[in-house]
Amino acid sequence: MILLEVENVVKQFAGHLALDSVSLTVPENSIYGLLGPNGAGKTTLIRIINCITAPDSGEVRLNGKRMTTADVQQIGYLPEERGLYKKMKVGEQCLYLAQLKGMSRNAALKALKYWFEEFEIQAWWDKKVEELSKGMAQKVQFITTILHNPKLLIFDEPFSGFDPVNADLMKREILKLRNNGATIIFSTHNMATVEDLCENISLVNKAKIVLQGNVAEIRANHTSKKYLVRSDNPISGSDFELISQVEKDGIIESKIQKMNVGSNNSLLGSLIKQTEIHTFEELLPSMNDIFIETVR
Repeated sequence: MILLEVENVVKQFAGHLALDSVSLTVPENSIYGLLGPNGAGKTTLIRIINCITAPDSGEVRLNGKRMTTADVQQIGYLPEERGLYKKMKVGEQCLYLAQLKGMSRNAALKALKYWFEEFEIQAWWDKKVEELSKGMAQKVQFITTILHNPKLLIFDEPFSGFDPVNADLMKREILKLRNNGATIIFSTHNMATVEDLCENISLVNKAKIVLQGNVAEIRANHTSKKYLVRSDNPISGSDFELISQVEKDGIIESKIQKMNVGSNNSLLGSLIKQTEIHTFEELLPSMNDIFIETVR
């Protein structure tokens, strides 16, 4: 089932075309990557989905119906530029924001107790936001984003400001949210995160979508036909080019590039005739490589 549909959205600001006929579909209960360099149009699209601004033409649909401002209650949005009130106390602010999203005070207190314990920040309830580190403030804003159990979560660079331990904690929590029924859109420059979490992506560049689809399929389609072979003895052959060959702990590691259109089985068959093969692995490009290649 499709939760969110963006169809032929166009947006222009004072002669600058920010979005040029952008379309995408986000499956329900999935993690979707919205990628692109700075200035590509990602934030404009996110603002349109959140009904902060309207498209010049095109349509955004939630559950098959054209979105209205009333639907914003079903969205949790964590912007890249954080928006907590620095002089307010953390607990007071979380309660205030939860009630803006329609939660009762008692329901908000119960949910906040759970999340403050989950993130081990109970001691910060009566502290002012300005006393928090960047990472701690990020945790608080993450909590206020997800507290009302929205159907759609939009995270813009959610891991900025986190050390590796807290970034890993956040990834686990995001996966839990997905497993509990949430649909999540990531806007990020971190391609490793995309490979870890996202099932599908859209890459925006210069107001247009230039790459779209399933992450695994995109990587497979961008193959350079390079392989890593670990064997007992050096290998050679006319059906591949030897890129490098080194010995590590008594095993020969060879990077090769296939020269013909034959199957992987036929290539592996010719190698097995030469020596004992321990591993035969296709070296698919990373999403970071694909991002750079596509944008260039």
